[in-house]
Formats: sequence, structure tokens, C-alpha cells
Amino acid sequence: MKYYIIAGEASGDLHGSNLMKSLKKKDPDAEFRFWGGDLMAKQGGTLVKHYRDLAFMGFLEVAMNLRTILNNIKFCKEDIKNNQPDILILIDYPGFNLRIAKFAKELGIKVVYYISPQLWAWKEGRVEIIKKYVDEMMVILPFEEDFYKKHGVHSHFVGHPLLDAIYSLQEIDIDAFKKENGLNNKEIIALLPGSRKQEVEKMLEMMLSVRSSFKEYQFVIAGAPSLPKDFYESYVDDNVHFVSNKTYDLLRCSKAALVTSGTATLETALLNVPEVVCYRGSKISYAIAKRLVKNIKYISLVNLIMDREVVKELIQNDLNTGNLIEELKKILEGNKRSQVLNDYVLLKEKLGGSGASDHAADVILKV
Repeated sequence: MKYYIIAGEASGDLHGSNLMKSLKKKDPDAEFRFWGGDLMAKQGGTLVKHYRDLAFMGFLEVAMNLRTILNNIKFCKEDIKNNQPDILILIDYPGFNLRIAKFAKELGIKVVYYISPQLWAWKEGRVEIIKKYVDEMMVILPFEEDFYKKHGVHSHFVGHPLLDAIYSLQEIDIDAFKKENGLNNKEIIALLPGSRKQEVEKMLEMMLSVRSSFKEYQFVIAGAPSLPKDFYESYVDDNVHFVSNKTYDLLRCSKAALVTSGTATLETALLNVPEVVCYRGSKISYAIAKRLVKNIKYISLVNLIMDREVVKELIQNDLNTGNLIEELKKILEGNKRSQVLNDYVLLKEKLGGSGASDHAADVILKV
């Protein structure tokens, strides 16, 4: 079959690549055309556009880049029409993907959504678009199945694909990792400031403001594949290091982590690293988001899935040097650290076992 896949962010690239791998096992002659990133490109097929040209964060940035976004939508529609795929697979990225779903459905192309937009948090009305234009909805968080059922939409809980990615990792030698990446022998505090330039610039300065209180540790920045190495050079010194495209290996060698909200909060937890979740947006974007997001107590996937505070979230004005130092100290040693690690075990149980990509591939092939 001819598959057309759209993933607009780094996490979508990871999940899209694993899905492609599973589809190839079940459909050896599969042809892929996709919007994604380097990981999807490794699986073969034609990369139409890279996600680094698509990712705009916050209401202001979207408004400033509206012409580019609209041009991308127009180009995508033309590309789908010209290539006539058998099936369109949408991975999260709702502002873009829901427009494309409507267009593809009207062309008579089957539409599958893998990894639901977070409609339970905001823009719940978009469920009606999914009802009309999506043939199969696959969800990766256990509470999402109930959400869709409430709206009269049948969905498949396939498990979380991050478990596949993490369970397949080879054992790591911490000393060898440090040596290979020019790190010293101190224990590591990992910094995951995000994947977009605007976001990283904002978060790294705050995360690094705690250095003087943790001189016995070294800080290591997880570089995003979408940003060049020289972008990070101004942040690096004798006790602040940088590794690129090795986030999972870095986390597995770390004692704790400071993580910008997003998929990375869940990845960090599934790799058993106690974390503090950090988020600060522009005042205008945050004010708008606060009005739009309803009935949501947390911003991290870890806490949302567990429906209680497992990891500390420092948001907007609460994200300051004093609070960061206090919360980081709690998870480096003592009872709080033990509690977080115990809760991570329960988190994995809630997410089900491995095999999400294979389950999703089965649903797609039935369509």
C-alpha cells in the first residue's frame, strides 16, 4: 500500500519511525511518503518536509508565521492529490492535521489518526471534525478511550509507543558514555530545554541558574536534532556540557533532570530519572492558554496519567532559581526521590506493555 504520514514535531518523528518499522513487517512492499524527520527518513520512502520547518510554538509565533503555515497546508493538499495514497496517517499536530483530514476524506482517501490531539485539555469541539473525517482513531493514553466514548467516537487504546522505544534500548555503560562525550566523573544532572530555538533560549538560562548550588554535579544539555551544535556553544563551560542526538543515553546516565514540559517529561519518567518539570511561556500566550485549557490540573503527562502530582511542576512565576534549587535537592536524595521512583513503576503499569506500534499497524491494515 501507499502510506502518506504527517508528523509535525520531534516526538511524532520518533513514533512515526516506529510505526513505519511495524508496517514494513506486515506489509513488506509498503511505500511511504511523509512529513517528519531524520528517524522516519531512516525507514525509507520520501521525506516531503522536515518538522523543523513546521514547528511554531505559542499563539504569537503562530500568528507571526501564519502565511508560512497556510502555504504548507496548501502544498500538502496538492502533494496528497498528486500522489493519491491508499491511506493517510496523521500523528498528533492537530492544527495542521485536522485540516488535511477533511481534505483527504473528501478525496475518498482513508484517514487514520495515531496519537490523539489533546482535545481533553482544550478545543474539545474538534471531536466533531474527527467524527466526520477520521476513519479510525488510535489513542496512547488510557483515559483518552473514555473521553472519545463520551463523545460517541470509537477509539482504540494501543498502548504507549514510548514503551517500545525504551524497552528496545541496549544496556548502557555509564563510564564509557562519559568518556565518549568528554564528560568528567561527577554525577550528571540532565537538562532537557525543548526542541525549538525560542523555547531552548528561554529555558536554558533559567535551568543553569542553579549551578552554583550543585557544584558536586555536572550539567549536561540534551541537544535537539533540529538545532545546530554551535547554537549551544555559548552555554557550555567547564561544568556544563552538551550532547546531541543522545537524549535517552544521557538520561540513563543521569541522577536527575530538569525538563521542559512535553513528551520529554514522560520519556524521563519511563527511563527512571527523577525530574522537575519546567515551563514558562510569554505572558500573552500563557494568559490565552489558561483561558482555553479547562479542567486540567497538570501540564506534565506523568501527572496527567497518574491523576496526581508525581513530579513537581514549576510553571510561569513559580519557575525561579530558588524553587528550582529546592525541588532539585529533594529528588537527588532522600524520601522524595524514593517516592518518585516507586510511582514510576505504577505509571508503567497504567500505560500497558510494549507493542503499541504493532497494535497500531494492525488497526491501519484492517482499515
